[in-house]
Amino acid sequence: MQDSGNDSVTEADILVVGAGNAALCAAISASENGARVIMIEAAPEDSRGGNSFFTGGAFRFAFNGIEDILSIYPDISEEERKNIDFGSYTEDQYFDDMFDLTEFRTDADLVEILVRGSFETAKWIREQGVRLVPGLGRQAYKVDGKFKFWGGLALHIWGGGPELLKALFAKAESYGVKVLYETPALKLLHDDGGVRGVRVRHQGKTQDITAKAVILACGGFESNAEMRARYLGPNWDLAKVRGTRFNTGKGIEMALDIGALPYGHYSGCHSVAWDVSAPPFGDLTIGDHFQKHNYPYGIIVNANGDRYVDEGADFHSHTYAKYGGEILKQPGLFAWQIFDQRTIHLLRDEYRIRRITKATANTHEELSEKLEGVDPRGYLKTIREFNAACPTDVPFDPNIKDGRRTDGLAINKSNWANPLDTPPYEAFRVTTGVTFTFGGLKIDIRAQVEDTTGAPIPGLFACGELVGGLFYHNYASGTGLMSGAVFGRLAGESASKHGK
Repeated sequence: MQDSGNDSVTEADILVVGAGNAALCAAISASENGARVIMIEAAPEDSRGGNSFFTGGAFRFAFNGIEDILSIYPDISEEERKNIDFGSYTEDQYFDDMFDLTEFRTDADLVEILVRGSFETAKWIREQGVRLVPGLGRQAYKVDGKFKFWGGLALHIWGGGPELLKALFAKAESYGVKVLYETPALKLLHDDGGVRGVRVRHQGKTQDITAKAVILACGGFESNAEMRARYLGPNWDLAKVRGTRFNTGKGIEMALDIGALPYGHYSGCHSVAWDVSAPPFGDLTIGDHFQKHNYPYGIIVNANGDRYVDEGADFHSHTYAKYGGEILKQPGLFAWQIFDQRTIHLLRDEYRIRRITKATANTHEELSEKLEGVDPRGYLKTIREFNAACPTDVPFDPNIKDGRRTDGLAINKSNWANPLDTPPYEAFRVTTGVTFTFGGLKIDIRAQVEDTTGAPIPGLFACGELVGGLFYHNYASGTGLMSGAVFGRLAGESASKHGK
C-alpha cells in the first residue's frame, strides 16, 4: 500500500491528510461505507504513523465488568481470571475524570461522543485486527497475590504503536486504500461550495488532488518550535518532542486560512517527564521508552534540590501529562527523579533501557554529588526533611491512593510517601517531552469542521490531535488513542455520507 512510482493521483472520494491512528480509523471507516480513499503522508514510508508509532498503547474505554472485558479480550486464561481483578470503569467514572482533569472545560458534546462511544469503538478496533491485552505492571500491581487495576485502563494495545499501525495499515490495504508518502499538504482547495480537495507536493511537484470530502488527521503543532513559543509560551520552543517531527500544525493552519474556527486550549499541551539526553524528536528505535512515569513512588527535585510538585497527588495516569510541563518552569529546565530499593521493583521497563541518564549511590551524601546541576546542600536538606515527614502507621499500597501522606512540608506528598532510606539509591535526570498540543479546530457532532460563524464547512472533516475542545490543562492516559479512534471512525462515516 504505497504510491506507485511516477503515477499521478488526482482524484478520490475521500482524501485523508495524515497516516496515524485517527487517520487510519477514518480511512477504514470511510472504506467500510463504500468510499474510495487516498491518504497523504508528509513522512517517508519508514517514518509513517505520526505520533501513533510512539504510543505505549494505553486505550481508555468504559466497561462494567469482566464480561465487557471478555468481549474485547476473549482469550483470557483461567489463571488470569483468577489472579486479575479488572474491576469496572463506568461511563460515569469516565465523565467524572474528563471533567475533573479539564477543570470542567471539556466540550460537552465531544466528550459525550467520546465516552458513550468508547466501548463500541474498542470492540471495533479489535475487529480491525488490533490485539488488546491486560496492562499488567503498568496499570496494575500484584498485591497479596492478585493484580488489581486502578485508573480505568484495563487493556492496552499489544505491542504499542508499532503493532497498532501494522494492524490498521493491513486493514486499510485490504480495502484498497492508497497512501502517498513524502506528500505534504500545502493548502485546501476551497470555493463557495466548500472544500474540493488539497494542493500537495508529491515527488517534488505541486499538484492538486480533488475529493468529495477531506478529512484532516495530521496532528497538532507540537513539532513546530515557533508555534510552541507563540501559543504555549516561553521555553516551550526548547522542549523535546516525544514523537514525530512532521506534526507542524499545517492541518490547523490550512483550515484557519479558509475561515475555520480555532478552538480549545491553545496554550496547553500534553507533556511528560522525558530523559534529558533524548534526541530533539522521537527515536523510532526507542519509541516511548524515554518517558519516566513512576515518580509517585519516589520524589522529584529541581536544580536547587527542592521538591516542586506533590508526586503522590494521584496515579500517574492523571498527573503525568501536566507534570511534564512543570519541569520547564524549573531552573535549568530539568529535574531528577529519586527512588530507593523499597519501590525500585515497581518501575516500568523504560527505567532499564541502555540509553538513560542515571545516577546510583549507596548514601544520599554520595548521591548529592552525582546529581548533575543540583545543589548538594539543598538536596540533602530536602531528603532529610522528607524522610522525617513520612508516616509509619499507614500501610503502603501502590494499587490505591493509600493516604500515606507526609506532614509539615511546604509541599506534602499525598500518597505513597515512603522514606528513601533503603540503598542503593537510583536517580534519573529528566526534562520536558511534548506529546501533543490541545488547541485545534472546532468540529460538530458529525466531525465536520465549523467556521468562525459556527456553520459547518462543507466537505471538511477532522479527527485526532488537531481537534480542539477535549483537553484542557491536563489529560487522562489512554484518551488520546481512544479519541483518535472514536472521531476517526465518525469522520470517515460522515465524510463518506457527504460524498454520496
